[in-house]
Amino acid sequence: MLSNIIDVFRILLVSASFFFGYLIGFAGDEYDPARQLNFMIPIVIVAVAGISGLEGLLYADKAAEAKGYEKGSKYQKQSAIALLSYTFMAIVVYFAKWGTLAELTVFGSFIFFFVFSGYVHAVSAIRDKNLAWQNINRPFITLMLIAGMVYPVLMYFKTQT
Repeated sequence: MLSNIIDVFRILLVSASFFFGYLIGFAGDEYDPARQLNFMIPIVIVAVAGISGLEGLLYADKAAEAKGYEKGSKYQKQSAIALLSYTFMAIVVYFAKWGTLAELTVFGSFIFFFVFSGYVHAVSAIRDKNLAWQNINRPFITLMLIAGMVYPVLMYFKTQT
């Protein structure tokens, strides 16, 4: 139950960051992808990687059970720490004001992890018949996250040339 509440909270935070991020991007006379990305990237990373990392460390057994995985895996702790490292770097980059390229670098590393994580979850669903909600939603949520970020990222690079 706790894992489901955490999952819903994570999804709501990302949804809010998309809603307000797009509002910010389109708020002025001209579309501003940098402002949109500066708002969205830290929130998305903290919401997804930060919450998942804390969940994996603090509620490891419940998180594993919700995803249909074995409990007590050393890889789960390693994965949680990796997720927290993306979160830590996203926060540092944001508050140090290193700029959109630095934020995109952290986001790129984060999304690279989640693309392959989504692949692992999809394989688990198909091969192992692991149809736990938090297992089967990962590939789809990752694809939706990418789809929602494509436009501002492409527009950002278009404005830089």
